[in-house]
Amino acid sequence: MQLTHPKYIDREKSWLAFNERVLQEAADKTVPLLNRLRFLGIFSNNLDEFFRVRYATVRRISIANEGSKRLINGVDAKTLLLEITDIVIKQQSKSLEILKEIENELENENIYIVDEKDLDESQQIFIKEFFIHTISPVLMTIILNDLAEFPHLRDSYGYLAVKLIKKSDEDSIKSVKKRTRYALIEMPAHINRFVVLPEKDGKQFVILLDDVIRFNLDYIFSIFDYESISAHMIKITRDAELDFDSDLHKSFLEKISNSVRDRRVGEVVRFVYDDQIDNDTLRFFLDKMDIESVDSIIPGGRYHNRRDYMNFPNLGRKDLTIGKIQPLPVNGLSLEASMIQQIKNKDFLVHTPFQSFNYIVKFLREAALDPKVTSIKITLYRLAKNSQIISSLINAAKNGKQVTVQIELQARFDETSNINYAEIMQAEGIKLIFGVKGLKVHSKICVVERLENKKIKRYGFISTGNFNESTSTIYTDVTLMTSNNRIMKEVSKVFEFFEVNYKIYRYKDLIVSPHYTRTKFVKLIDKEIEKALNDQPAMIRLKMNSLSDYKMIDKLYEASRAGVKVELIVRGICCLIPGVPGMSDNIEAISIVDNLLEHSRIYIFGTDEESQVYISSADFMTRNIDERVEVTCPIYDEDIKTELIDTFKIYWNGNVKVRLHSERLENRYKRTGENRFRAQDELYNYYRNKIEVIL
Repeated sequence: MQLTHPKYIDREKSWLAFNERVLQEAADKTVPLLNRLRFLGIFSNNLDEFFRVRYATVRRISIANEGSKRLINGVDAKTLLLEITDIVIKQQSKSLEILKEIENELENENIYIVDEKDLDESQQIFIKEFFIHTISPVLMTIILNDLAEFPHLRDSYGYLAVKLIKKSDEDSIKSVKKRTRYALIEMPAHINRFVVLPEKDGKQFVILLDDVIRFNLDYIFSIFDYESISAHMIKITRDAELDFDSDLHKSFLEKISNSVRDRRVGEVVRFVYDDQIDNDTLRFFLDKMDIESVDSIIPGGRYHNRRDYMNFPNLGRKDLTIGKIQPLPVNGLSLEASMIQQIKNKDFLVHTPFQSFNYIVKFLREAALDPKVTSIKITLYRLAKNSQIISSLINAAKNGKQVTVQIELQARFDETSNINYAEIMQAEGIKLIFGVKGLKVHSKICVVERLENKKIKRYGFISTGNFNESTSTIYTDVTLMTSNNRIMKEVSKVFEFFEVNYKIYRYKDLIVSPHYTRTKFVKLIDKEIEKALNDQPAMIRLKMNSLSDYKMIDKLYEASRAGVKVELIVRGICCLIPGVPGMSDNIEAISIVDNLLEHSRIYIFGTDEESQVYISSADFMTRNIDERVEVTCPIYDEDIKTELIDTFKIYWNGNVKVRLHSERLENRYKRTGENRFRAQDELYNYYRNKIEVIL
């Protein structure tokens, strides 16, 4: 029977639905007020990245196929751009309503976000002094009228578009238009966006940097004789795609550096403006910047870059925020004993942030000092600002270890940071590998070689997340620490592939992209299909960040039709449509968006009694399966298998912060019933109870 029902959800719209879930958290009155502001910041930051990457990609397709129909999942690119813009405008409007609501509730807590018109005399004096001594020396102000060329605007920076109307002399008959000057003020990026004013009568006051500047417009433009002045916020977003030159004489490091620098002048893909701006001022800037009709022109509120709300000051109000999790110890794994000797005897799983990232750092610190360790090899994708991982690797190199680092210079928006770290490591004698031509290296692996009884013994770890101690406090990830020779020997093979790209290695245990992931996952799904067709219990449970590869979706549909029960936990993009009769009857799909960002990837094939369990750096996305180097690792330790199955069940049984994936993208909450079950809290309790049982 031919199905007439759509098979897939549009990827871009699904992503926007995910960001809507983040916005739901900002609107949720059960979330502490300052955390609600943080979610507003995350929503805004996500949207910036969406326009820089996904919207920009659709726009490129639209321009490249001008005059012809180019379909993206059944919709031509131009139509999709318009639909995206419509959705974003509605979401932006909703976010402004939520912000206003939060501000009103903050006032009930004696916290006031004020603007330049609300200041009393003492606050005006404070703001004037603060501006003169802190802001004015670094403020970039440009008068535009007489410039031959419009200045370059930085991607995602905030700017005040200023309109000045000069006073007219009695004899002057100049029109207002001829007396009008325009200027740009760039918001200083290295000054905190929120200025805390002195407390007064038990009340706390915060003013945005934008309004501090507005209050001092007279000071800034004092050399001009004007009769009126106004300033409204604008912001542009540029295409963030990296374009590489083909000069064979340039190193890869140099090409990436040049490409990142060129990104500064990428095409404008979004122009956001204060909807109270004068029409002539708006038209002036649109004309000067050659903003075309295909670009997304989005009206907004008085303030842009609401991503800064991620760093709103806590003002000492711990009662208005959720504190960070106090990491629990891993059973049987002590930070005070040798990590290598403990891992030698047993595999361990570290589940951050429920458990401490310090286990990974301690392992590398120990390897750096251990006289028997001869080499350390590791992949790095995103790193903390002051990385303890880098410090440990440099320490190892100084102690005579052979340190090899595969660092991904094309990690989106972390290119500059990774280039800087690469240069630091090169100076310390660390061997660097800059990836595989045409492939990003997204795997999270490390292998340490140690000379024991004249033989090499390997230790290491495989993770679902970046080796980044900063994000490890807010991202949920699992890391297997092991000395299993079957696994570690194949991890070494992956590093050999980095150095000898033309040789494709075979793996018995690891599943490695881009060569084996698709075929192996298909075989695992086929195995469950065969069980179902033979009337045996069959089950697939997958937890991931995104599901957008159409071939894998089709395979899951096939499993559903065969009678395999499929449970999907997909935090972000989900192009699969669950619960459609004749197509996906046996598939359920949920998303969990809560205080911690769900990032772990756990794949379980089969029922509990005979399951095959994996952790992975890869989502079910085409880029992860076919266009990157990813590693999926089997779990052989029975205790850890049970732990991961328990973890999935806890998430699946959650009924707080859980939304149901559906074709209509309405983000409907899962019904809570009588008993509320918040998965992240319950998972913390699970690990705490395991410790109590051991004790």
